[in-house]
Amino acid sequence: MYLATTGRRDAPPTPSGVRRRVPGTVLALGAVSLVTDVSSEMVTAVLPLYLVLGLGLSPLQFGLLDGLSTGATALVRLLGGATADRGGRHKQVAGLGYALSACSRLGLLLAGGATGWIATALAADRLGKGVRTAPRDALITLHSPPDDLGRAFGTHRAMDTTGALLGPLAAFALLSATAEAYEAVFAVSFCVGAFGVLLWLLLVPGRRSAPPRHEPLDTAGAPTAPAPPRARGGLLAAPRSPAYRRIVLCAALLGSATVGDSFLYLLLQRRLDLDATWFPFLPLGAAAVYLLLAVPAGRLADRTGRRRPLLYGHGALLLAYGLLLAPLPGGAVLVGVLGLLGVFYAATDGVLMALAGPFLAEGRQAGGLALVQTAQALARLGAAVAFGAVWTASGPETALVAALVALAAALCCAARLLPKAPQAPTDSTALRED
Repeated sequence: MYLATTGRRDAPPTPSGVRRRVPGTVLALGAVSLVTDVSSEMVTAVLPLYLVLGLGLSPLQFGLLDGLSTGATALVRLLGGATADRGGRHKQVAGLGYALSACSRLGLLLAGGATGWIATALAADRLGKGVRTAPRDALITLHSPPDDLGRAFGTHRAMDTTGALLGPLAAFALLSATAEAYEAVFAVSFCVGAFGVLLWLLLVPGRRSAPPRHEPLDTAGAPTAPAPPRARGGLLAAPRSPAYRRIVLCAALLGSATVGDSFLYLLLQRRLDLDATWFPFLPLGAAAVYLLLAVPAGRLADRTGRRRPLLYGHGALLLAYGLLLAPLPGGAVLVGVLGLLGVFYAATDGVLMALAGPFLAEGRQAGGLALVQTAQALARLGAAVAFGAVWTASGPETALVAALVALAAALCCAARLLPKAPQAPTDSTALRED
């Protein structure tokens, strides 16, 4: 397995006087994600209220609905990644995912409160996200220098998070103007999502035109080393590296102890006794911190290694669980939890993809990243269902204590299992990390 340079301290420095810019393709992908996230976060911001307070679902029912719709993406992520790698069809496969998510807003609009139809629409949205995420992240990997992957993913996630900030604001404005008509939110969300699909078609290139990502460039921009051999075989043939398999295992371990954002916002609303009108504002605090820290966290990961930020980010989530249980003033809990949640996403979301990317052979980026994302999604499915069940049976405090203990144990295991930065290859021969 060929291992690319990943920004270690012993990596060759950037030539003097040459300043690397974020590739245009990454910026185009970020613009599409920004618009798409406005659409999706409009719905995400109001969905817990709509389902739990509006339709009267119990926490267990909400956990099942949220977890099952997330778990529905598991096999689709793998299929989407494998299909995108075959023939380099990253743009076509991801575009299909964006279109499916946009159409799911119409499903919510037409469901009319029927739980079955709502579940189908949510599953369609998550399926669309599952189809598009790995090919999109593979495009970022393919168009970015290996030692700048953290910054590239951080820039994309920062633009994506800008949409996450604007989405709840738009939802709040619509709910205020329409006397809490959720249908208006779903309709506008569909229109914004359709615009995101149009941007994808117009701005994102279909194939990579730059030199292969494993070829370092000299000061003139010419390749200085031959490209690695392309991977052969099926979806699981490429990631033979034991280090890569440990990354997949750790993604699953940490995901199994990650409580969904919707539950955390419901816990905050319950603790602070917030009026339902203000509920859509809760994601804004976490999104603002994420936006501010995404690029610095990516740069830090490139310089110091991507393992530590990933662990520290989950440590921030552990502290957020503890704050929700601590006997502190409500204002301190609100600021602390939202801030720590933003730190968690800034230090883990793009960093996990940047950590896994260098262990993947040429032509297997989307499939390999999809496998990491699938392991994480399936683990979070179990976490959502388990948390909702414990909440329903024993109360939110007991469920939160259980989640805290589980995350602490998962962090201890991940600290031992996560690989360090791969060593640079001495020639073009494929290497394997033990």
